[in-house]
Amino acid sequence: MSIETYSGHSAAEIVGITYRQLDYWASTNLIRPTAADASGSGSRRLYTYKDLLELKVIKKLLDAGIKLPKIRIVFAYMREHVDTEIASAHIVIDGNSVILCDGDNLIDVVRHGQGVLNVLPLAGVKDEIDRRIVSLGERIRVVETKAQDSGAAIL
Repeated sequence: MSIETYSGHSAAEIVGITYRQLDYWASTNLIRPTAADASGSGSRRLYTYKDLLELKVIKKLLDAGIKLPKIRIVFAYMREHVDTEIASAHIVIDGNSVILCDGDNLIDVVRHGQGVLNVLPLAGVKDEIDRRIVSLGERIRVVETKAQDSGAAIL
């Protein structure tokens, strides 16, 4: 099975950047093509689809006002600590901060992975209460009935 590859010029056009930007990012090791790297004068870089996704993420971060040195920090952190593809990660940009949503945690990747907040998922609260009511079912109804018969307030 062959992997579809894209030349540097095609990659730049697809992503919406200049070839000069692409060349600079490769020569400074921000992102190197994974299919074939340049190996001297006249050789061609070949980018994979995954490379294109990462290039587009870089462009989106730049468009959002994040400076290239911080993008380098973000990519270095994510490559080392995140198991998913960079293009499928969820990030929040707050001024100059880039925060990664990693499961139930928010991590400030510019500050080298310092946790900033924990996300408390509340979507399952209703289901948990419903399951608990059903599992306690008869006992709760008996207590409620006795309380109503005695005229006590039910909380």
